[in-house]
Amino acid sequence: MQLCDLTIHQLKSLLEKKEATAEEILDSCLVRIQAVEPKVRAFITVLEDSAREIARAIDKQGNYQGLAGIPYGLKDVFCTRGVKTTCASRMLENFVPNYDATAVSRLIEAGAVMVGKLNMDEFAMGSSTEHSAFFPTHNPWDYNRVPGGSSGGSAAAVAAGEIPFSLGSDTGGSVRQPAAYCGVVGIKPTYGRISRWGVIAYASSLDQVGVLTRDVADCALVLKTISGYDPLDSTSINIEVPNYPDSLQDDIRGLKIAYPREYFQQGVDEQVKAAVMQALKTYESLGAVVDEVSLPHSEYALPAYYLVANAEASANLAKYDGVRYGLRDFSAENVVDMFSQSRAQGFGPEVKRRIMLGTYALSAGYYEAYYLKALKVRRLLKNDFDQVFENFDVIAAPTTPTVAFKIGEQVGDPLTLYMNDILTVPVNMAGLPGMSIPCGFADGMPIGLQLIGKPFAESTIIKAAYAFEQATSFHLAKPALGVK
Repeated sequence: MQLCDLTIHQLKSLLEKKEATAEEILDSCLVRIQAVEPKVRAFITVLEDSAREIARAIDKQGNYQGLAGIPYGLKDVFCTRGVKTTCASRMLENFVPNYDATAVSRLIEAGAVMVGKLNMDEFAMGSSTEHSAFFPTHNPWDYNRVPGGSSGGSAAAVAAGEIPFSLGSDTGGSVRQPAAYCGVVGIKPTYGRISRWGVIAYASSLDQVGVLTRDVADCALVLKTISGYDPLDSTSINIEVPNYPDSLQDDIRGLKIAYPREYFQQGVDEQVKAAVMQALKTYESLGAVVDEVSLPHSEYALPAYYLVANAEASANLAKYDGVRYGLRDFSAENVVDMFSQSRAQGFGPEVKRRIMLGTYALSAGYYEAYYLKALKVRRLLKNDFDQVFENFDVIAAPTTPTVAFKIGEQVGDPLTLYMNDILTVPVNMAGLPGMSIPCGFADGMPIGLQLIGKPFAESTIIKAAYAFEQATSFHLAKPALGVK
C-alpha cells in the first residue's frame, strides 16, 4: 500500500514517529495524481511547486501537530490567494483572488498542504460534475459513471487516493451525494458551523462547507480544524466547537435512531433499500433503538428547494456582469450588449436555466405564488424534523435513491438529474447536520448511508457513524484504479 492510500491519522502517526516525511507523502500523492488523472480528471489545477515548498518547510521545522504535512484539495469554489478560483466556469476562468477563504486559512494555519483545486459543476449547480465548463470528472469505481456533484472532483480525488481529504460545499447534498457515489465519508455540518466567507455563493441560506475523507476519524479531525465562529461571516454562529475526535466511541447502546418511511418509497432502488435496512440491523445489534417515523412534508422538499435555491442564485450571480471581474465581451458596442453578451458567453446552460427560473420566481406577480410558498414549505420541513428529534437522537436513511449512474445518461434530462438530490435537500432546507458513510455495494458501486442530527449535534452523528464503521468493513474497500 502506498502512502497516498493511507488515512490522515495513519499518516500523522508515521510523521510523528519520523517514519515518513511530509515531502514523501506529497510525492506519493503527486505520483498517484499523474497516474490516474487522465481517467479520473478530478483536478482543475495542480499546485506541485508550491505544495512541495510547503512540505519541505514543514519537514525542516519538524512539528507535525494538527494537520501539518497532510495534503488536501479544494473544490474550486473556495477563494485562494494567488491561485485561480474558477467555479468550473468560463465566467471566472482567469479569476485570481487576493485572499483566502476562512476555511482555507484555518487549514493553512494547521499546516495542511494544498495540492490543488478540484473540478465541480459550474457554480455548484449540478449533481454529476458533468456541468463543469471544462470537462466531466469520472467515478474511480467505474470510469464510465459520474462521481456525483457538485463536489464530484472532491469526492473522486479522495476515493482515488490522490489526496487524503478535501473540502467541498453542500447546498442540497453536494458533499453527501458524491461521497455516497464514490464510497467515501462526507459531512455537511449545521448551517453556520463553518464560515462561508470566501466561498463563492450559490444559495446563501443553504450553502455550507463540508468535508470529504476516507473514514470517520479523519472527518472528525478536519471538521474540528475548520469549524468555529468567524466575524467576517454574518451567518456564522458564535458557539463552542466540540472536540469532535472525542466522539469516536463505538458504544452506542441506547442511542435512538429513526428511519423515515418516506425515504424508502418509490424511486429508491431495492438494493439501496436493502443495504440501508441491513445497516439499521447492524445498529440494533450494537444496542441502538431503531424505529420507523414519518416526515410527511418530504415530498415537497425538492420543488421547494429548487425555488429557494434558484431564487437566491439569480441574486448572487447578478454581479457577474463583465464590469468588475470575470469574463467581458469587448466586442459589444454598448453597455447593455456588454452585460448580456458577457453573461451569455460566461455562463453554461445549467447556470442560465437556474438563473432564469429563479428570476421568474422572484418576479412581480409570482413572488407570493412561488418563492413565498416555498419558504412556508421550508418551515414545515423544519417542523417535521423537530418533531422527530423530540424522541430520537439520529435519523438514518439512504443518501441517494440509486448508485452512481453512467456519464451522459441523465445530463439531457434536468428533472431526472434533480431527483438525485431528493433525499439530501431536506437537510439543507432545515439547516441540519448530515453525513454520508459507505454501507454496501450494488452492481459493484458504493451505497451511502445518510445520518442526520439535531442542530449542532455533529458529535452525535459522528459517534453513530464511527460505531457503524467499526462494526463493518465497507470503508476499507478501494476502487481498482488500474494503476500500481
